[in-house]
Amino acid sequence: MVNREPSSAHPLRGVLDPVLLEVLACPAPDHAPLSLGEPGRPDALSLTCTECGRIYDVRDGIPVLLLDEARHADD
Repeated sequence: MVNREPSSAHPLRGVLDPVLLEVLACPAPDHAPLSLGEPGRPDALSLTCTECGRIYDVRDGIPVLLLDEARHADD
């Protein structure tokens, strides 16, 4: 399971609104919360689903929450 409480020094904390970070959820049917970073790369500019493990990139400060563009840690 992905750590939902990453360091306050994560690079996305200065880019994404804190309220947005609290409400963002995976667009997959289970709608689980997202955490900052990705497995093995906790400072990555991405968000990881805490349930299914899909990784969503953040491009130019915008989370790309498209299932077709999500990746998995083993991709």
